[in-house]
Amino acid sequence: FYHMDLYGSKERFDIFPEELSGQGDRSLGDMRRESALSSEKFQHSQEAGYDLEKEVAELAKMYGLDEDKEKELELLGGHLEMVESRWPPTRTEKAGSQGSIYNASKSSSPVKDQSQSTKQQGLPGEASQDEDQSKARAEDEAESPIWSREGLSSGGMSDEWNSQAVSEEEEAADVFCSTCKMPIRAFDKLFGEHKDHEVVQLPSAVESEKEEIHKNMCKLEEQIAQMENVASHLEEIFITVEENFGRQEQNFEVHYNNAVQVLAQKYEEQLEALGEEKRQKLEALYGQLVSCGEHLDTCKELTDATQELYLENDKVSFMKVKSFNWQGLEEFLKKEVNLELSTPPGFEERVIDFSEVEQLMNSINTIPAPCAPVINPQAPNAATGTSLRVCWGLFSDDTVECYQLCYKPVSSEGHSDEQAEHMLKVKETYCTITNLLPNTQYEFWVSALNASGISPPSEKAVYVTAPSPPTIKSKKIRSCENAALVCWESRDINPVDSYMVELSKLTDEENGDIITESIVGIPNCEVLIHLQPTQSYRICVRALNLGGSSERSEPVLIHTTGTYFCLNEDTAHPLLAILDDGFTIACDELENPECDLPVYDNSFTRCIGILGSLIPFQGKHYWEVEAEEDTEYRIGVAFENTPRHGYLGANNSSWCMRHIITPSRHKYEFLHSGMTPDIRITIPPRRIGILLDYENCRLSFFNADIAQHLYAFKSHFQHYVHPCFALETPGILRIHTGIAVPPWTAL
Repeated sequence: FYHMDLYGSKERFDIFPEELSGQGDRSLGDMRRESALSSEKFQHSQEAGYDLEKEVAELAKMYGLDEDKEKELELLGGHLEMVESRWPPTRTEKAGSQGSIYNASKSSSPVKDQSQSTKQQGLPGEASQDEDQSKARAEDEAESPIWSREGLSSGGMSDEWNSQAVSEEEEAADVFCSTCKMPIRAFDKLFGEHKDHEVVQLPSAVESEKEEIHKNMCKLEEQIAQMENVASHLEEIFITVEENFGRQEQNFEVHYNNAVQVLAQKYEEQLEALGEEKRQKLEALYGQLVSCGEHLDTCKELTDATQELYLENDKVSFMKVKSFNWQGLEEFLKKEVNLELSTPPGFEERVIDFSEVEQLMNSINTIPAPCAPVINPQAPNAATGTSLRVCWGLFSDDTVECYQLCYKPVSSEGHSDEQAEHMLKVKETYCTITNLLPNTQYEFWVSALNASGISPPSEKAVYVTAPSPPTIKSKKIRSCENAALVCWESRDINPVDSYMVELSKLTDEENGDIITESIVGIPNCEVLIHLQPTQSYRICVRALNLGGSSERSEPVLIHTTGTYFCLNEDTAHPLLAILDDGFTIACDELENPECDLPVYDNSFTRCIGILGSLIPFQGKHYWEVEAEEDTEYRIGVAFENTPRHGYLGANNSSWCMRHIITPSRHKYEFLHSGMTPDIRITIPPRRIGILLDYENCRLSFFNADIAQHLYAFKSHFQHYVHPCFALETPGILRIHTGIAVPPWTAL
C-alpha cells in the first residue's frame, strides 16, 4: 500500500499492476482502477448521452464475462432465491430483489471507502461526486442483464458473506447485557437499543456464569450423592422386606400347622369317645331286646298251654294239667318285667376344649420379625482399661422385646473364629461390658428379638479398650534448668495411638494450688519438655487409643534447679559397682582389670569406667564429683561411640581430667586424644566441678571448694555427650547432680 492520495489523476492509478487475477479476489489496484474507469465512463455517458448497455457489454467483454454468461446466469438463478430469503427485512424492495448485485457492487467497489477516505482528508466535494457516481453505477448494473464476475461471486456466496458478517458482529461483542442476557457491542450500549440496560465486561460475565454453573454442578453432585444414599438405603429396606416376608411366611406356616395338628388330634379323640358311647348304647339296647324276646316267647307258650287246657273236656285230665300249668303261670306272672329303656337314644352334649388351639391361634400375629440393628462405631473416650460401652440403634418401627449382644476378642494372628464368643441379652440399645483386657480389640454384633423371631445380625464393629497406665523409668529421666527428658514404657502388648504427659507445677503456697498442663500427641515413649527454672513438677503419663485414655502412671518429681542425669549400668566395667543411691561408684580391687566377669556389649572392658545418661539439652550444665585425696580417677565427658576397649581421654571422642599420684606429687592431666597440657595444681581438689557449655563449645573444670578454675577444653561438640567416670585405683566417686551453675564459674 502506497501512502498517497489515491483519488488524484489517472496517472496515479498506473502505479498498480494491470494484470487480472485468474482466481480469487482481485487486487486493490484492479478494483480501484475499475472504479475509476467506470466513474469516468459513467460521467462521459451522462455528458454525451452514451448508451449504458453498450458500456456494460464492453466491460463484460473486457473482463471476459461474456463467455461465461450462460453459466453465470444458471448459477445465479439458484443463489438469488437463497440470498433474498436471508436479506434483512429493513432493506427496500429493490434492494431485496437485487441484493446479490448490490452486495457484489458494495463489496467489490472501493468507491464508498474512497469517499470515506476523502471525507477524512477534507475533500467533501470530490467525495460527494464519487458517491453519486457509485450509486448511479450500482443502479445501472442492477438493471442490466449483464453480471460481472465479482458480482456473481458476491451474489453466489451471499450466505457465506452473511455468516462472516454475523461472525464479525459476534466477535465484536465485548460487553454483556445483564438485562437481555446476551453479549453485545459497546456501541450498542452507547447508541443502540441497549442504551439504558445494565452491562458488565464480557470476561467478568463469563467468569460469573462459570461460577454459577460450577455451583449448580456442585449442588447436582450433592443431590446425586444424596439420591445414591437413598437408593442404597431403599435397596437395603427392599432386602429386609423380602427377608421379613420369608420369616413371617414360615412363622405362619409353622403356627397354622401346629393348630391344624391339634385340631385333628382333638377331632380323633372326640370321634373315638363318641363311637365308644354308641357301642355301649347299642349293647345295652340289644340285651334289653333279647330279654324282651325271651319273655315274649314264654308268654306265648303259656298262652298256648292255657288255651289247650281251657278246651280240655276231660275233667280229670283238666284238673291234673291245670294244677301243673297254673303253678308255672303264677311263677311267670310274679316276675317283674323292666319295660323302661336301658339307655336313652340321645348323646350327651360334649364340650370341646379349644383353649390350646386358641392359644396357638393367638400366638400367630402380624408383627414381623425385626430388621437388623445398626451398631454404632466406638465413641471416643467411651472405654476404660477393662470395660466398654457399646451402643446401637434400630432404624425401623419394628417391635422389639430385647436385644442379643455377642462379642469376642479379635485375635492378632487372624484366627478370630477360634476365639470364644460371649452373649448378653439386654432391653436397652446400649450395654457396658466389663471384665475385659486392656488395650484389646473386640468384635461386637447385635440382633433384635420379638415374638416372631430374631433379626439378622448387624454388621460387626470393632471396639478397643483403653490401654494400661505406662510405667515411667525414673532412672532414665534427665533434666536441666529449663527442660526435662522423660522416658517410660508401655505395659500393653498391642501398640497404642499416642501418649499424653500431664505436668503439675507445685507451688510453695499454703493452699497447695496445682497448675496443670498437658502435652498430647506424643508418638514415642519419651518426650522433651520445656520447663521453668527453679521449679518443682509432678509428672504423670497416660496412654491413649481410640477407646480412651489410660489411668495415670505413678507420678515422678522433677526439679529444675540444675542438671540431673543417671548412670548407665550397661556401660559399667564388671569391677565397677554402683551403690544404692545410684550416684556413687566404687571399685574394690584392680588386680585383674581384664577379668572374666560377664560383660555387656556396651560395657567398658579395659578402663574401669561408666557413662552417665546423655545430656540432650543446649545451654550450660554443671555437676560435681567428690573424691578422696588418694583416689586416682578420670572424669569428664565422652561421645556415645567412644571406644569401650580403651581409656577415657586417650581418643578424640572423650575429654577428661585425670588424677594420679606420683612419688613426688599429685599429678593432674587434662586429656583429649592422649594429649595433655603441662598444668600444675597446688591445692588438690576434693570436690571437682564440671561445667559443660554447648553454646560456647567449652568444657571447664573447677575446684569447687575454693571456686578455682582449673582448665577448659575449647572444642566444638558435634553431638551431645555423656558424663563419664573411671577409677584407676580402688576407691569411691560420689556424683552430685541437680546443682545450679555457680555464679563464680562465669569469672
